[in-house]
Amino acid sequence: MSSFDGRQDGYIDGVRRNVPGLDGLHRMTWLLLAERVPVDGRVLVVGAGGGLELQALAEQECGWTFDGVDPSSDMLALARRTASSNLERINVHQGDISAAPDGPFDGAVCSLVFHHISPEDRRKALEGIRRRLRPDAPFILAHVSIPSTEPERSIWIGRHVEFGATADMNTDRRASAKAGMRAKTFIRAPEQDLEDLRAAGFKESTQFFQAMSFRGWVSYA
Repeated sequence: MSSFDGRQDGYIDGVRRNVPGLDGLHRMTWLLLAERVPVDGRVLVVGAGGGLELQALAEQECGWTFDGVDPSSDMLALARRTASSNLERINVHQGDISAAPDGPFDGAVCSLVFHHISPEDRRKALEGIRRRLRPDAPFILAHVSIPSTEPERSIWIGRHVEFGATADMNTDRRASAKAGMRAKTFIRAPEQDLEDLRAAGFKESTQFFQAMSFRGWVSYA
């Protein structure tokens, strides 16, 4: 598959369509990092494929350098393309958190990733991020997080699909999208996400973002 075929290029449009307030989330992420990351700080971006977070942060802070990690070579190629104007300050690494440099980093971001990976892999990622951060460094985490009980879970899955639906999605395609979201994602409840952060050694976790099915937290190493 070409690095820049329709599926890869369509990723950017899909994220912008499906994540409400994405530009605001990027700005909030920068603001919360900038409270503690120095002007010449080093930031780790986990799940950097696509490059949206890398580019948004690099545009805000001309002195920061970035290491991005992602398991997909195609998505890392898209990240290089998206963040092409700032590549001199960006290094990318293919793999999971174990592929990231040891640091220490002054801050870290993991956005729109965790609903795609298992609870076990989440724990490994969180522990790996925590070990690579300086003491008290900020960590921004954002992804789909909805109640685990019914009927609330089904209601929120329906809302998620309807928000991102395009005009050509008929009833059958919407039903398929909802079934796929149940079968192919690993969505946990907000209280479980907070417990995962605590178990990995993060402190002072505070929710700063909620837009439809997405939530975001800031925590500290």
